[in-house]
Amino acid sequence: LEHHKFMGEDVIDADIPTAWEGWIFSGSIWQKMIWLFFQPAWYSLRPLLTNAKNISRWEFINYICTAAFDALIYSRYGIAGVAYLALGTICGMQFHPFAGHFVAEHFVMQDGQETYSYYGPLNWWTFYVGYHNEHHDFPYISGRNLPKLRKMAPDYFDTIPHYHSWVKVLWDFLLDPKLSPFSRVKRHDLPKEEIANMKARGGLIPN
Repeated sequence: LEHHKFMGEDVIDADIPTAWEGWIFSGSIWQKMIWLFFQPAWYSLRPLLTNAKNISRWEFINYICTAAFDALIYSRYGIAGVAYLALGTICGMQFHPFAGHFVAEHFVMQDGQETYSYYGPLNWWTFYVGYHNEHHDFPYISGRNLPKLRKMAPDYFDTIPHYHSWVKVLWDFLLDPKLSPFSRVKRHDLPKEEIANMKARGGLIPN
């Protein structure tokens, strides 16, 4: 919710790479490759560092269910089964074609536009997460209905820059010297008092 209502707002939007990510991983292809390699770490740890929240009841239930499921996998398949799940998640967020959506969604590839859609076939396996402009304009429409939304308003969605390949997005990110973790729109619109109050109550919706 906060990412949608306050997209790009420093501290509140945990999707924005931190300043030190930009300082360390900007420049060479190898620096950006390391940043992509550790993408799972940034997405899991960054919210804890920039906009930490108390654990809600449903999150606690989720942790219990996840631990129970992992225990079941371990009892049936041993450590190899648990490692398969962990490594599958990690590798799927690094250089895998699906991981291109992490860069494609909001990295500024063209001046003046900060959100981009992807209209390639990988949407069939990712619940249409590529329809990202549509998603941000109408966040309460389910993923499977976003292609219908695009067809209803082609003058709005088909006339702005978009992608047909997540692999090319990753390729361009690595090879274009102008692109780095700093290639995001960052805002400082909210007063510090409002940010402090929002964090004190646990975000937009209290836990």
